Amino acid sequence: MLSPLDDYPVHQISEPMAHVGTSDRNFYDRYYFNIHTAGEAADDEGAPFCAVGVGQYPNLGVADAFVSVLRGGDHRVVRSSRVLGVDRMDTSVGPIRVEVDEGLRRLRVVVEPNEWGVELDAVFEAFSAAHLEARHVDRHFGRVTFDSTRFAQVGGWTGTLAVDGCRVTLSPDRFWGTRDRSWGVRPVGEPEPPGIRATETDTGFFWLYAPARFSDHATLLLAQERPDGRRVVEDAHRVPPLDATWPAQWLGRPEHDLRFVPGTRRLAGATLTTYGARGQRTAEIEVEPLLAFPLLLGTGYGLEPTWRHGMYQGELVTEGEQLGPVDDGYFAWGLTEYAARFTCGDEVGYGMFECAVMGRNDRYGFTGWS
Repeated sequence: MLSPLDDYPVHQISEPMAHVGTSDRNFYDRYYFNIHTAGEAADDEGAPFCAVGVGQYPNLGVADAFVSVLRGGDHRVVRSSRVLGVDRMDTSVGPIRVEVDEGLRRLRVVVEPNEWGVELDAVFEAFSAAHLEARHVDRHFGRVTFDSTRFAQVGGWTGTLAVDGCRVTLSPDRFWGTRDRSWGVRPVGEPEPPGIRATETDTGFFWLYAPARFSDHATLLLAQERPDGRRVVEDAHRVPPLDATWPAQWLGRPEHDLRFVPGTRRLAGATLTTYGARGQRTAEIEVEPLLAFPLLLGTGYGLEPTWRHGMYQGELVTEGEQLGPVDDGYFAWGLTEYAARFTCGDEVGYGMFECAVMGRNDRYGFTGWS
């Protein structure tokens, strides 16, 4: 089970690099990227939003990837899965691959030409330093269901994105994005028997993740809560540009005031406020959603019963589909990534506001999954 990675001094346990330090079936290791417009281009009608993910699941023997592009009313997904093998430095899955040009600074993402008409060849250049977020740990009926580490950074894109031959030139003055790397344990692969979980009926999931880029810094805020508002994980930092001499600044506890389109859970706006150790307000950020991107559709996050992250599909399988517009029902049970404008005092930035308010939520008065 040796691989080329074993020739580097990176071992953490007394095993070849093909093996991880836990036998938990749900161990994963993932890249995530998005591409959105910024500045004056953010208000362009039909501006694209693109998300790409590549994951490895060593204890399931699977690697998979997706690219999802929304432009105007055209929403397309291409996804691919293969047997992982022993070479974990190989980040290609079918037509999709990630190349690390310079760690924590510059990465290239490629989607080769395919029958579904989505192509990408673009370089992500980091603007902010990589920020290591708070560790995400959660238990469910005594079992650890999440134990993951993630770092994130914002940056700009150079390259081309094409859908059906209609090419968009990506330049870092108009096209920004967020990327993250996460690894650890979270539910992946084929569904497990629910067991005692089947007895739980009053459930809900709240998630908020808001990376934003301003002229001379970035902000990264996140929170996961139970239906009654108890926090599972939280983080709020002001992050310096790459190579700045000042460290990331802790902003304290992030609080949220979400506003919804009447009669739906679609986000109309939000106010994010952070409070320091003595309760003083350290930042107040207004969020204006510009485009709603339904991340979960077709990408493997668990909605499609036959295609989930880490699910074995065969030696190599690639699929694609063209999706129609989502109705308001999606926002009651799906995670949405909003390309958004962020305003903090006199500063205006752009980024992603990722949000899900699913099931019961006491803070916002939702009593069930409708």
